This record gives sequence, structure tokens and C-alpha cells, in this order.
Amino acid sequence: MNNRGTNLDTVRQYNLSRILGLVHSEGAVSRSTLTRETGLNRSTVAALVTELAALRLVVESEPDVNRGVGRPSPVVHPHPDCVAFAVNPEQDAISVGVVRMNGEVVDRVRHEVDAPLGVDETVRVTAGIIASLRAGLPADAVVAGVGVAVPGLVRSGDGLVRLAPHLDWVDEPVASLLTDATGYAARAANDASLGALAEHTFGAGRGVNDLVYLNGGASGIGGGVIVNGAPLRGVAGYAGEFGHNLVTAPDGPGQPSTGGALEDEVNRTRLLELLELRSADPAQFEEALLSSTSTELRTEAVRQLGILSIALRNAINVLNPELVVLGGFLASLHAFDPDLLESLVAEQTLAAAFESVTIVRAQLGPDLLLIGAAQLAFERLIDDPARLGTMTV
Repeated sequence: MNNRGTNLDTVRQYNLSRILGLVHSEGAVSRSTLTRETGLNRSTVAALVTELAALRLVVESEPDVNRGVGRPSPVVHPHPDCVAFAVNPEQDAISVGVVRMNGEVVDRVRHEVDAPLGVDETVRVTAGIIASLRAGLPADAVVAGVGVAVPGLVRSGDGLVRLAPHLDWVDEPVASLLTDATGYAARAANDASLGALAEHTFGAGRGVNDLVYLNGGASGIGGGVIVNGAPLRGVAGYAGEFGHNLVTAPDGPGQPSTGGALEDEVNRTRLLELLELRSADPAQFEEALLSSTSTELRTEAVRQLGILSIALRNAINVLNPELVVLGGFLASLHAFDPDLLESLVAEQTLAAAFESVTIVRAQLGPDLLLIGAAQLAFERLIDDPARLGTMTV
């Protein structure tokens, strides 16, 4: 049997994937750089870029003739009309965004709720928002699919939400339900793991091979880990659940812990109550936290920083990361007194491990989880760009 055609198709798919993956992660790449990075010849790279451009996945621009030496090379960018829909269901709101392949969020809707919605109602609301957002896109826009960042345990094999306790979801097939409701292929994963991926690709962790990310949201605290440049997922996709680890009080400022899990002790709801707010988006929350003059609030914030320092100590001692990134309300808590947090972690961490780590807030801000969720759709597209015609159902 002659397998030559099949083998050539496989090689072509692999090379298209390599080219699109580089454009996706870098945002703008010259053809000469693509040639150097892939080891392919110039004519092959040109043909692959032309094919990706015909699929409306990339677009080329003229080079800057004033930079560098030698013959200028065209620059390849992600096509601005290639997007994914990103979804983040939380206790207090469902956020849905339109995200470009370069990580830019070009539109978003925050649908606030009085109480967590069940899966069926979440899917109904989300599908309606996606339909509205799609109507605002160009008619020939390429939609890579839907990514869902879930605050809970999500099975990596099929996107089944095994447990999202703050949403009261158990064994819910949210991804397949959204596929049926929207007509776009949907995938789901843990929100904090996707946040780690987003920061590694586009944010504070760009170029860092070993990092720990902790995210604080309305539904608690989750985490994600990048090891040797790749996500640490665990056997079923449940790695990074820092929020469920038990903590004790540090020998430092603040009041004693009640002995609960990290997400019970470092808690956004408690801070909102002291700020006399029922709900707030991330920007509003941070502004209120940093501008408050309440002594009671400061005492609680300092207590929570002390508890957070324990979790960071454990993560640094066990995983030896180069970078620790704090997102969600943890980024705001860090901004409240970064020097205090740094000193508390330094006091508790093995000196050899601490000297090589930096603690920073997430760079991608309130859009981080939407950008991370979109990566689920773009990963599928990048794996096989030529399969574009089957990206929808």
C-alpha cells in the first residue's frame, strides 16, 4: 500500500501547526524568523503562510525597512478576525468575551447574578450572550470555538466538570452542552490552570519555564503550575488545587487562623463585607481595597496576607519556581502591602529556594481568565489548522 500521500499530509499538518503556533505565541513574526525557528526552507515557509492566510488565520504586513540589515522579510501576524469565545462562570457573574489569537480581548459582557446558576441556565445565558457578540463580528470572521474557565475540578479527557462546589455543579458536561447550544466546538478546563497558561503565553510568565500561578475569585482560590515550559495537569487534569490545602497561622502579624483551607482563610467575600460591598468587578474591588481607611479592613487584609504567605512558602519549597504570579483578588491583596508579603514568605521559605524566585501580580489583569479560556479553542485550531472547516458542528 502506498502511504506517501498520507505521510505528506501529516508533515504538512505538522508544519502548518508549527507556523501558526509561533505566530500565536509571538504575535508578530517575520518570515525569516519562521524559517530559522522551524528549519524549513524559505519557499516552504512562504507556501505555508500563504495557506494559513487563505484560511484567514494569519495576515502579512510589510517589513520595517529601517530595522536590521539584509533583505527585509514580511511580518506574519494573527488575523484580527480569527477569534474565540471565552466564558468564565462564577458565583456572582458569568463573563463572556471575544478574544483574538494574540490574546487581545476585543469585547466582553459581564452578566451579574444574585446566586450561582445551574448548568442548564448557565448554558442558556451564555449561548444568548455568544449569539449577541457574534452578531457584532464581521460576517466572515473565523471562530475557533468556545473555551470555558471553570472554578472547579474539570476532567481533562472530556471537559466534564467533576466538582465545582461554589457553583454547586457535580459531574456536569458543560462543554458538550455549550457545543450543542452554540454550534461551536467547546472545551472546558480549570480556571486557574488556564490563568497560568495565559500568563505564561502572554503575561508576566512569558519566557519563564517554571512558574506557579494562584488565582483568587468569587468561588475561592485555585492554582496552576508550569514546569519546564509545559502545564502540570496531573493524571486527570486536577493538579493545582492549592485552595483546598489546610493552613495554620504564621508567626507574624494578624489574627489566628480558624484552621480551615486556604480559600476559607483568604477570602474575597470577607473583604467585600468589610468594604460594605455586595459585589464588585476586579477593578472596583482593588480600588476600594487600596483606598479604604478602615482599621478593621487593614487588620483582616494583613491576616489574609499572613495566611497566603504559608501557601506560597509551601509552593516555593516543593516546586522551586522562578516566578510566582498572583491573579484575581490575590493580585489586589498583594498590591495592598507587597513588602509585607515578600518578607513573610522570605522568613518561612528555604533560603536556597527563595533566592531564585520572584513574586509578582498577573499582568493580564481582569481579562486573564478570558484569555486563558480562549487558549482552549486556539490550541485545538493550532493542532490542525487545515481542519478549520470542522471547527463548528
